[in-house]
Amino acid sequence: MLLITAILFPMIAGPFAALYPEGKDGGRTKRYAAVMVLTDILCILAALYGKAVTLFCITDRAVFGFSYDSFGRLFLSVVLILYTAVCFYAFDYMKTEERPEMFFSFYFVSLGALVAISMSANLLTLYFCFELASLSSVPLVLHEMTKEAVAAGLKYLFYSVAGALMGLLAVFFVYYHSAGDAAFIPGGIIERSLLSGNEAVFQAVVFIGIIGFGTKAGMYPMHGWLPTAHPIAPAPASALLSGIIAKAGVFAIVRLIYYSVGVELLRGTWVQYAWMTLCLLTILMGSTCAFREKILKKRLAYSTVSQISYILLGLSIMTTEGFRGGMLHLLSHAVSKGCLFLVAGIFICKLGKRNVTELKGTGREMPVTLWCFMLASLSLVGIPPMGGFTSKWVLAGAALGDGMGIFSVLPPVVLLISALLTAGYLFPIAVDAFFPGRDFDLSGTENKEPPLLMTIPLMLLCLAALAVGVFGGRIVELI
Repeated sequence: MLLITAILFPMIAGPFAALYPEGKDGGRTKRYAAVMVLTDILCILAALYGKAVTLFCITDRAVFGFSYDSFGRLFLSVVLILYTAVCFYAFDYMKTEERPEMFFSFYFVSLGALVAISMSANLLTLYFCFELASLSSVPLVLHEMTKEAVAAGLKYLFYSVAGALMGLLAVFFVYYHSAGDAAFIPGGIIERSLLSGNEAVFQAVVFIGIIGFGTKAGMYPMHGWLPTAHPIAPAPASALLSGIIAKAGVFAIVRLIYYSVGVELLRGTWVQYAWMTLCLLTILMGSTCAFREKILKKRLAYSTVSQISYILLGLSIMTTEGFRGGMLHLLSHAVSKGCLFLVAGIFICKLGKRNVTELKGTGREMPVTLWCFMLASLSLVGIPPMGGFTSKWVLAGAALGDGMGIFSVLPPVVLLISALLTAGYLFPIAVDAFFPGRDFDLSGTENKEPPLLMTIPLMLLCLAALAVGVFGGRIVELI
């Protein structure tokens, strides 16, 4: 029952802690911190010592249960790192927002849903947990309850439901062409004898499933929700949406392709080439839109569209090196983009600045914050020794070595173009912040650094990005 406890504890304890008033001693905040730390401990214990558990059976083959493997532990580690950092950051940030108790309630419910995703034992369980994560994160987008927030939340909901239904079609087909309870197995669970004569239809349905689960990851053509929802949500929610919640789509695709269908059935088919094409198109489109965008959070949202497709591109190569590069980028992007969104939140709540043109000279007011922004940007662009360099190096090498003709050359070229665009929309912000020019009026400039509860998470996320660059290969070898 250790796995079930790790899932249910934040979903129950978090909203329960929000019921009591804050009080002069910050009692509610202390309870949130306790819930977060205890959740971390429970999840670590579950990952190390938890036993597989079956909750119920809908039919003989449709089993709802949880278990752990190394890939689930990797995803769980990213969930815990980002949620813990954002939790403590949000204590101060949410003081400027209305209804913080509602935010933290759904914050912990979505945390439990993501923990459940990482523990899912089969596609059926994963699908239900995937839907729960979508539904519990919609209120994070709706939080401000303005007209724009409601529209963004509904758009996110509609895209999520549509994508999940497309994914459900693939789940049905996998169950029909597999034996047993369809538990995840590296290499796939499809019975070739059951598939005979239906290969074309099966490939089409799997491709629909990739697009459906890719909706959560912002893959073209189902990316439209992401640039709308991220800028509207509070900065802590944006960091979670971009850093880890959107990657639930990546997790689902890995489970579908690598642990259910099996890459041997898809490598060299039109499904692989079409998937790679969509990834390359999304990378270029997202980077170009981010380069042209002036609102910082929306620029970062378009950047997320591009960067998550780096991960999907690695997966679409369907080799060990491609998978390794994708997982490295999952790690590096989660901590780097989480840091950048948290910095954007500091600009909003402490300086009231949302546009990139307003950030000139802020390096004099917030040097620590801007240094964190710069380090996270270095990782996102792919400058050594940060994590983004390691992941992109592996991705480019995997593409060059896959022997697929033009599709061996295009990925490194697109990655290079995207890296240049990324540098173009991130580095000028830091340069103008530290070096505003001689004509800039520095009078009245004073230190406006946020409290330690907001800056320490930024530093830790930057250290995590550096750790991925230095030790990322060893980390991924564990899976």
